[in-house]
Amino acid sequence: MRVECETKDVVLENDSGKKVSSIKVICGRCDHSEVSFGRGEASVRRCLALFRENCPQNEQNYYKVEE
Repeated sequence: MRVECETKDVVLENDSGKKVSSIKVICGRCDHSEVSFGRGEASVRRCLALFRENCPQNEQNYYKVEE
């Protein structure tokens, strides 16, 4: 199933306490979210890949974000 996801810009704190511009991606099906440091395409792809690994409903969907 294709699942449309939403992105939000957030600020996360890294291990050394520095604030880092980051991305949060929210599943359009169950509202589960994943975060990654950075706001680039690679950070978004990482979040989408984590959905497949960490889905709370154990689903193997195809996740995408709006362009």
